Amino acid sequence: MTAPQDTSYVTPFEAGNGNQTATWAECIAFYERLARDFPGVLRWGEIGTSDTGVPLHAGVVSADGVFDRETLKRQGRPVFFNNNGIHPGEPEGIDTCMALVRDFCTRPDRLAALGRTVFLFIPVYNVDGCIERQSTSRVNQLGPESFGFRGNGRHLDLNRDFIKCDSLAAQVFNRFFTAWDPDVMVDTHTSNGADYSYTMTLIPTQPDKLGGGLGAFLRESMLPAIYAGMERRGWPTCPYMNLLAETPDDGIEDFLDLPRFSTGYAALHHTIGFMPETHMLKPFADRVASMRALVETVLDFAIANAARIQELRREAKAKAARQTRWPLTWRNDRSRPARLRFKGYSAVRTPSLLGNYERLAYDRSQPWEKDIVHFDRCIEEATAAAPRAYLVPQAWREAIERLAWNGVALERLEEDRLFDAVRVYRIRDVASRPNAYEGHMFHDEVALSESTEPFQARAGDVLVSLDQPGARYAVETLEPLAHDSFFRWGFFNSVLEKKENFSAYVFEDTALRMLEDEPGLKRLFEQWKADNPDKLGDPQAVLGFIFAHGRRHAEAGWRRYPVVALMQPGLMPPA
Repeated sequence: MTAPQDTSYVTPFEAGNGNQTATWAECIAFYERLARDFPGVLRWGEIGTSDTGVPLHAGVVSADGVFDRETLKRQGRPVFFNNNGIHPGEPEGIDTCMALVRDFCTRPDRLAALGRTVFLFIPVYNVDGCIERQSTSRVNQLGPESFGFRGNGRHLDLNRDFIKCDSLAAQVFNRFFTAWDPDVMVDTHTSNGADYSYTMTLIPTQPDKLGGGLGAFLRESMLPAIYAGMERRGWPTCPYMNLLAETPDDGIEDFLDLPRFSTGYAALHHTIGFMPETHMLKPFADRVASMRALVETVLDFAIANAARIQELRREAKAKAARQTRWPLTWRNDRSRPARLRFKGYSAVRTPSLLGNYERLAYDRSQPWEKDIVHFDRCIEEATAAAPRAYLVPQAWREAIERLAWNGVALERLEEDRLFDAVRVYRIRDVASRPNAYEGHMFHDEVALSESTEPFQARAGDVLVSLDQPGARYAVETLEPLAHDSFFRWGFFNSVLEKKENFSAYVFEDTALRMLEDEPGLKRLFEQWKADNPDKLGDPQAVLGFIFAHGRRHAEAGWRRYPVVALMQPGLMPPA
């Protein structure tokens, strides 16, 4: 990154030794000064607070001085969004954005190049982590001299929080992102992994998951242009090294960007997202320079192709409202390998001085260039029929809040209503992670049964029609099998708990009568005994099975997923 001609607005990185990044206080003061000195270029302000009460800021740059969001929307203006500092130990984007916004303010030619496009940015997203400054937490990273911490004030990784929204920052971000509805997003990061020659690698929103014309445009037009543009700028770039084995020699596959991550979250809104990952072992000055090149390359393409991107996004939203079947989970397609020309270093294994194993190292004196396998396709795994609408009982307010934060149109029932036939899921089995994952016991495996039943809704319950642009967000959060559904994150865990219990000495006689009265229960019990002979000596196991599976003491809400689906047009209330 070259130093600016006007030294009045030098960034802390530019003024330093090439291995220093701006502190949170320096960053905010820098933008406040720019906003004060260039009010016709930059609109700047607070959009919320973090969990520790630190202000969260955002800025808007416009070539013609129009900053009002509603006015910009009416004008159909393209929006490019740059998010920085989600992991403050990966600060290249923080310094890059400061210099880029400064150039917009001080260089009329650079500002004019925006045209109708609005440059929207969050200078530091994880403000808590940015303030927790030190120089030791990034064990594998070369510089800068000091930097922020990955976790926020609640020890959460904000790049796993976009769906569950445990942090105040994510709640602010959901509302902010939805309100602005950006066309393209760049969320800046630093990688951790193998060693290779590239300073910059790139994770795009996975094109197959993005889907339709938008996904095809990303794969066939936008990504090739970005890689070519980075090559011209002197920063050859390759896909993110999501390794198939221990080293790049064995190939890579596309990173499956689930909605918990920024690019996967962007896809729920039909936004093209990018997660640039600079290489941790390259000098910090080079990482900043390559990040500047990447942000500008994507921005220039987005400006030049704004009309096409906006058209494809409109088509994607309209298609989502008409979709009859939805993919819920995806997997990498190993049946269609591509080839990627890659520049790496020879892997060397030598005996460890710490233990009885061979350690891996990369020898930069032995570079190589060859084709490696690249699985760059993903395919649908689980799917579900699209309902006309979901009905979310008002008791589950956390789910309803998040739907609202993401612009999903909601309709409150004004009176009690009996629906004759709705789709109901029951949770047959759940396997959760043994340890906490981002504050939750995440449900990795979910098995469902499905039935059609009547449902009594109450006034105040919420109808979520899928005939709307927010359909994709609704489906991928309300369908329990979806990768990052509210159910998987534990929002409905209480339905997994049976609320009543029994005393064995009393229930023994009742259990015998239940087996006589309920032939179906008796068949289930005989099968259970045959499958579990080791449990027949445990009265709690024997009686517990009968108690749980009999009709006499059934609990209607136990293992019954609370959100139901209205499948037929006639089930919808009149408009």
